Amino acid sequence: MAEEVDREGGHGSRREFVRSVATGVAGVVLAPVLLGARPPILRGARQGMRIGVIGSGRIGGAVGLQWARAGHEILFSSRHPEELTELVERAGTRTRSGLPDEAAEFGDVVFIAVPYAALPQVGRDYGLAMRGKVVIDCSNPYPERDGPMAAEALAMGAGLASAGFLPGVRLVRAFNAINYRSVESEAHRAGEKVGIPIAGDDAEAVRVAASLVTDAGFDPVVVGPLARASAFDQGTAVYVTNMTAAELREALSLR
Repeated sequence: MAEEVDREGGHGSRREFVRSVATGVAGVVLAPVLLGARPPILRGARQGMRIGVIGSGRIGGAVGLQWARAGHEILFSSRHPEELTELVERAGTRTRSGLPDEAAEFGDVVFIAVPYAALPQVGRDYGLAMRGKVVIDCSNPYPERDGPMAAEALAMGAGLASAGFLPGVRLVRAFNAINYRSVESEAHRAGEKVGIPIAGDDAEAVRVAASLVTDAGFDPVVVGPLARASAFDQGTAVYVTNMTAAELREALSLR
């Protein structure tokens, strides 16, 4: 499988990629990295990050609520932000609502949770504001809902397809393989936590996403670069199964 990633993505072996991420996950919190012109995203999860949520429906609202409880500053967005009053009240004082362009500008990290057919428009409308930022995409392509573009995305792999719609961002696929009800019921559960698979080509962005998975009350499982995100697309054996991290690693043949 590592050789397949080498041929398709030119990212080196999955094992080397995962090792590079795992080595630095703690450093996301404790040792911000100078990024030159990039946004200063790594102020540290313990200090709180600014997160813009584009698409504050079921999954966007559920995950954003967990981040707010962890101390992050959240801007929930919608084309009708007045409909987000109850969500903002639940999330607390470090939270507000706004339009999607505000969320794209506001966030050190941007979380996209929209129907997959809307993703190309998100890229066109807000791509400039998100350029260089860590963007976590949890949108899933469903051909019966999203049409032929979703079938094409699944054939390519949603990670690579999303990267085409969101050029210039530091893209990570995460939170797409869990149901919003499970986010609400399983976050921070006792014992072994539910694992959240993660894939991305930017190792530092993956580390940021991994820390946010932990803050949301789950265990991050780094699968590899975006070419490997298809391993947890909708329709796969690990999709919305609530496997633990250990079970995910076994199912995905990760070491």
